[in-house]
Amino acid sequence: MDTDCFIRPAIEADTEALFDICLKTANGGEDASALYSDPHLPGYIWSVPYLKFARDFAFILVEGDRPVGYVVGAPDTSGFDKDLAANWWPFVRQQIAGLTPTRARDADVVERIQNPRSGTTWLQDDYPAHLHINILPGLQAGGWGRRMISTELQALRKHGIKAVHLGVDPNNQRARGFYRHLGFSEFERDGSVAFAMRIDQEPG
Repeated sequence: MDTDCFIRPAIEADTEALFDICLKTANGGEDASALYSDPHLPGYIWSVPYLKFARDFAFILVEGDRPVGYVVGAPDTSGFDKDLAANWWPFVRQQIAGLTPTRARDADVVERIQNPRSGTTWLQDDYPAHLHINILPGLQAGGWGRRMISTELQALRKHGIKAVHLGVDPNNQRARGFYRHLGFSEFERDGSVAFAMRIDQEPG
């Protein structure tokens, strides 16, 4: 494990790093820079809103002084979605108002921003919290993913949260193996893949 790395709470100054790491991992864990005409597009959905609306559950992996990964989460998925509907998506829609989709993934993300949705509503009653984690390619196998998930689960547990879920790209076999190894249960429904775990107690 790289001793130059450490995990710290995210701060407002990490906004651009969250955009950048999200972009560079948005293609099944690999760099998606060529797939989006605006480098902020994936981060508008999968990273930056957590810094703005659930900062107590946002953590950064740093190598030296460079952010190289993040784990973010929301303790109450439905409440978080309502916050974003009122206070985040209107702002983002203004930011992308002049964007004409020209790259492979533009149209999908623009549509998600116009019509936000959760792919895991069927898990939210039993597993109300959710999380996202991304680490830059090249640092993904160093044991830091496990430590970052542990940091996030500890924050959720301290908040009284008893269960958490997350969605995974069905094509990202490495991620699927990682969550199985950590003890998450795997679910498939309507072509989407999700993992969930009860976190009532500290792991033994």
